[in-house]
Order: sequence, then C-alpha cells, then structure tokens
Amino acid sequence: MKRIAAAFTLFTRLPLWKLVDIPQDAYSTTVVFWPLTGWLTGGCTALVLYILSMAMPMFPAVVIALILKLILTGALHEDGLADFCDGFGGGHDKEGILRIMKDSHIGTYGVIGLICHYLLSVSLLTSLPPLFAATAILAADPFAKSCASQLTNVLPYARPEGAKNRISYSRMDPWQLTLNFFFGVIPLLPLGFLSYPSLISIIFPGLCLLFMILMMKHRIGGYTGDCCGATYLICEDSMIFGIVILSHIR
Repeated sequence: MKRIAAAFTLFTRLPLWKLVDIPQDAYSTTVVFWPLTGWLTGGCTALVLYILSMAMPMFPAVVIALILKLILTGALHEDGLADFCDGFGGGHDKEGILRIMKDSHIGTYGVIGLICHYLLSVSLLTSLPPLFAATAILAADPFAKSCASQLTNVLPYARPEGAKNRISYSRMDPWQLTLNFFFGVIPLLPLGFLSYPSLISIIFPGLCLLFMILMMKHRIGGYTGDCCGATYLICEDSMIFGIVILSHIR
C-alpha cells in the first residue's frame, strides 16, 4: 500500500505523504503503479470533459478538462516534455543533451513542443463526440503511462551522477510487469465496448515507444525522468491520434 501511495505522491499533487509514512525505498518501484495513477488523472479528466460538454461547446470543455489534469499532476510530465525537446533539439552530444535537460529554464524547442502537444490534444479531442472523447482519455492515459514505464526496464539511467530527484527506479520483475500491464490495459475495456476497432489504436503508442527507445539509446545511451514524461505524453497523443483516424475511416 505504501508503494501505491508513493506512486500517487510522485506522479500527482495528492499530499498522501501527510497521511502515510512513505519510506524512501518505496519510490524505487513507483513506475509499476504509474498506470494506476492514470486511472485517477484520466478518469477525472474524462468525467469533467463529459459533464462540461453537456453545458458548453467541446472546445472549452476540452481545455478546462486538460487544465484540471495539469492541476492534478502539477505539470510534471509537461515539464519533462519541455526539457526533452530542449535537450534533444539543442544538444549535439550526450553531455550537451543531459546538461540542457537539467537546466530549469525553458528554451525555444521546449515552448514549441508544448504548443504542438496542446494544439494536437485539443484538436483531436474536439473532433470526437463527447462520450467518445472522454472514453479515449480514460483509455489513453493509463495505457500511455504503461508504455512509458517500459523505458526503465529496457534502458539504463543515462546520468552517471543519478536522478535529479534522487529517486532511482528498479527494473520490473515478471510479476511487476504483469501488474503494470494490467493497470494499463483494464481502462481499454470501455473503449472496446464503445468501438471495438478503436483498440487497434494501441499500435500507435507502441511504435512511438519503440522510436523513443531507439533514439534515447543512440543519443544518450539511456533514459532520464524527463524522457519518461515526454514519452508518456507522446504515446498518449499518438493513441488518441489513432482513435481519431480509426473513427473517421469506419
């Protein structure tokens, strides 16, 4: 239970550390439960979007729902995406990329990356009917987090000095992988009930994950926390992208 509390403390703004005494070593396995935190962030985002869509047009409903998600996560993953874009966009070698990603200032590549991410997210979600859009978020959030968490299992940590937050993730054993996969796949069921062909969309984040792994291995020889956050958002956007495509070619 403390490991689950550690995951929600790390990946959301819930102050569970005030209620539960979480040992430092519990944070090493938080990626196992990262998709489980998506049940909360994705579920709340989907619920708010669907309820607001009954009282206003889809565009503001989607924007408000995404703002709520930002509040729940503290923009943790968006910070990772911005740092990732700055590092991989402006760095020429491993040392340069890691140095730029460690810098707390945001650069041109980071700003452009965030703009592109939100333009794509809003445009894709507003193109779907309200219930379909809400179900897509509910499915994509945990599944994309399950995909991104695989970085810690197939790549070493890239920084020789360790993580910025002093938390190092341990590799998942077969039981933990099964649990991680379970938390990522279960929210796909409502999407399957609503539109079975839409489940094919999981191919898109799978391909994005493969691309990200190959790029990180080639350029920095591993992953960082920023890489995990960026991979999650890219996988989530790609899955919703796939859902939109499949809904329009039926």
